[in-house]
Amino acid sequence: MIQWRRGVVVEVRSRWAGAVEYAVRLASADVVRALGYVDVVGALEVGTEVLLNTTALERGLGTGGLAIVVAAPEALPDPVDDVSRVPGHVVKARYTPSQTMVLGVDEQDSAHHAVLAEADDLAALPVVVADLHSALPAILAGIRETDPALRVGYVMTDGGALPIDFSRTVARLREAGWLAASITVGQAFGGDLEAVNVHTGLLAAHHVVGADVVVVAQGPGNLGTGTRWGFSGTSAGEAVNAAATLGGRAVCSLRISQADPRERHYGVSHHSLTAYGRVSLVPADVPVPLLEGELAEIGARVLMQARELCTSSGGRLRLHEVSCEGLEPALRTSPVPLRTMGRGYDDDRAGFLGAAVAGRYAAGLVRPA
Repeated sequence: MIQWRRGVVVEVRSRWAGAVEYAVRLASADVVRALGYVDVVGALEVGTEVLLNTTALERGLGTGGLAIVVAAPEALPDPVDDVSRVPGHVVKARYTPSQTMVLGVDEQDSAHHAVLAEADDLAALPVVVADLHSALPAILAGIRETDPALRVGYVMTDGGALPIDFSRTVARLREAGWLAASITVGQAFGGDLEAVNVHTGLLAAHHVVGADVVVVAQGPGNLGTGTRWGFSGTSAGEAVNAAATLGGRAVCSLRISQADPRERHYGVSHHSLTAYGRVSLVPADVPVPLLEGELAEIGARVLMQARELCTSSGGRLRLHEVSCEGLEPALRTSPVPLRTMGRGYDDDRAGFLGAAVAGRYAAGLVRPA
């Protein structure tokens, strides 16, 4: 079911990467925020008539509270004269009205095909895996606090938003030099590099990007149903499997909260317990923040839950207690706002510190103390 609406662009509100936010007046005279992707609908001017998908907006769902510009029927982008000459044949968002064709980093037309044709090893590359997109800047802060010179790649899976241009976080992290490159895998698209799946995305991060550390997480818009298995973050466990299978060093970033009112997400989220404890089947490291002072109570709960997780794995998951000393100022230097599930850093410090220690631990594998 799609809710269609027609409207007219009345204001260009902001731009980042390949996305533009517009104010669009509907036939009802209501004005809504609408997001348009330049590669899909072009850059639109005030006065342009547009067709919107307002389904998630009207239901109060989704990340960002935005309508999506589907098309500007009277202002279509210039067509490619001979699409057969455009390099690449990997189709993403396949068999939807918005399917797009990209050049895969590993396909035959790619300059990197020869490098990746037989690539099969990550050579112990640290791979930090996280459930939520919001963990990305905190993990990077932990990496940079250890060594700001480390080259970091981001592999975005398709559990949340498919277009990476939706993420202002990635755009600003790239601009700030915190990320060397982004790689979109599966049905996700729009990264600096495109890959078929997490495996080829990781191989590209190592062999093409030359990353010292890789972070894997879904795009914005985590999906959950309040059931044990019904959440998109199970992909975190699958990413751990991929990293270890290819000879990488998998590092599990725990999803932690001191402020989430839902019992299943308080302390260590059940998403992490299921993804790492049940979905992943390979050896991996589990960094746990040593939370002290005002956070001592939640810290004790987190440590207990993490120990139970690792013990129940029969030794497959290796627990590492990591100090948080020096991480708070590092987190506050983030070039993007730290927000998760509507909460900022001061609302849920434990969550961001939990992600940051994963970055600190991974960086330590590259630059031992």
